[in-house]
Amino acid sequence: MSTAASSTSFTCHSPLLHRPNSPSRISVAVAIPRCLPPLPHLKAKRRSSTTTYCSADAAKDKDSTPIELRYEAFPTVMDINQIRDILPHRFPFLLVDRVIEYNAGVSAVAIKNVTINDNFFPGHFPERPIMPGVLMVEAMAQVGGLVMLQPEVGGSRDTFFFAGIDKVRFRKPVIAGDTLVMRMTLIKLQKRFGIAKMEGKAYVGGEVVCEGEFLMATGTGGD
Repeated sequence: MSTAASSTSFTCHSPLLHRPNSPSRISVAVAIPRCLPPLPHLKAKRRSSTTTYCSADAAKDKDSTPIELRYEAFPTVMDINQIRDILPHRFPFLLVDRVIEYNAGVSAVAIKNVTINDNFFPGHFPERPIMPGVLMVEAMAQVGGLVMLQPEVGGSRDTFFFAGIDKVRFRKPVIAGDTLVMRMTLIKLQKRFGIAKMEGKAYVGGEVVCEGEFLMATGTGGD
């Protein structure tokens, strides 16, 4: 839009400008445009509602399945009652909630639902609840026990013990609300000496949070 300018004058009275032999009135000519174009940043903005999406797929398709219906639950190969029939542990030290995969005499995958109601959180730590690393290791050893205390391996519930750990690394903290997914795999079994070596990895959201090698005493040694 083209604009035309007009000349307008006004009179300024100022005692600072009054000097002898000089006029007390000063006329100043100022060019004022007749019409100014609207400024972009002054345009009225229309309010809009926004929704935060938890995944890239949902952001692409606003009509996708609601998030609460999008993910299936973990399968149940062994429930808590079956786990209690195998492991001697009880509250507050039973740290396995469900077995989601089991290969007889080879491996097991189980989960531990970490909640703020777990008895270790009031002290570890009150302001930042983090699952203790030693309890992650204990939970993984219990999953190893589910492999070892089966007929395929021949471990005895009465004489089965966690004998040692090696190369343990903690990669990320596990906090209240996480689901700890633990895989324990039998690497070596020496029935003569009653010793088993296992490899363990624990995950949260598909990322490794803890890993190491475990030594189990099966209590079945002897000729």
